[in-house]
Amino acid sequence: MPLRRRGAPLRRHPSPPRGEPVRRSRAPDAFERLVEEALDGLPEPALRLLANVAIVIEDWPTADQAWVGTGEEDGWLYGLYEGTPIVEWAADQVPYPNKITLFRGPLEEDFPHPGELADEVRRTVLHELAHHVGMEHDRIAQLGLE
Repeated sequence: MPLRRRGAPLRRHPSPPRGEPVRRSRAPDAFERLVEEALDGLPEPALRLLANVAIVIEDWPTADQAWVGTGEEDGWLYGLYEGTPIVEWAADQVPYPNKITLFRGPLEEDFPHPGELADEVRRTVLHELAHHVGMEHDRIAQLGLE
């Protein structure tokens, strides 16, 4: 199963030490509302593409997710697509769940202004959706979603 990351990071930060509380600039439900708004703003055809994709919010990527997404254990990810892109589905293939994970910590640290955070959450959702439909990073960058 190919695994994807949300673009090249703007800057690199170390992952927070294990066991320490995660600092948040917003209440957890506020971030979830931003994700819901980003999804609600998608056109109907895009929503149909996401019908079989779980949208998950995590505070930080695990070391494995960071490695897959960036090639570094402490890589800085905003989102990660895990699954089989639609263009690779086959009739004889056993369907595995597809998942888009959005990482609250990196997004909130890099985009502390509420308007910028909302814009970046939307960009990240679109970026990961693009991977779900089979787009590679070069094409995603051409669309301005890198």
